[in-house]
Amino acid sequence: MIAFLFNLLLAIAWVAVTGSASLHNLVFGFLLGALALVVIRDSFGGKGGHIPRIGPLLSLAALFLKELSLSAWKVTVTVLSPDMKLKPGIFAFPLTVTSDFEITLLANLITLTPGTLSVDVSTDRRTLYVHALDCSDAEASKRAIANGFERKIMEAFR
Repeated sequence: MIAFLFNLLLAIAWVAVTGSASLHNLVFGFLLGALALVVIRDSFGGKGGHIPRIGPLLSLAALFLKELSLSAWKVTVTVLSPDMKLKPGIFAFPLTVTSDFEITLLANLITLTPGTLSVDVSTDRRTLYVHALDCSDAEASKRAIANGFERKIMEAFR
């Protein structure tokens, strides 16, 4: 039942992303969602052994949308200001998440947020290198990622 709900959520997300709310597109999104769930099944312990709970997953999605909006606004204000006082740079973020799926999800969420970009993961998979448009306070950025995306990922997928 939970797999069906995830699949339906993915189909609805597909319809929203494509902007075409037709029955054919919903069915296509449902099939794509089913394929995606089959592909990542092993990340959750085989046949649905460790599927994330809906609440924490929705909380992660809400956090992403919030961070996306806030950072887009900050980048817009920065770019439109007459005196851009930026200190771009790369900082090393120590990872708490351990699985390939969690690291990839964290890196993608960071990259999709305006003003930041995941650059690389260390070979021992303990450090994620992140480029920030404004790296004047790298420690604050690290705390924001750890207390935001990383914590929500761990709640949803552990």
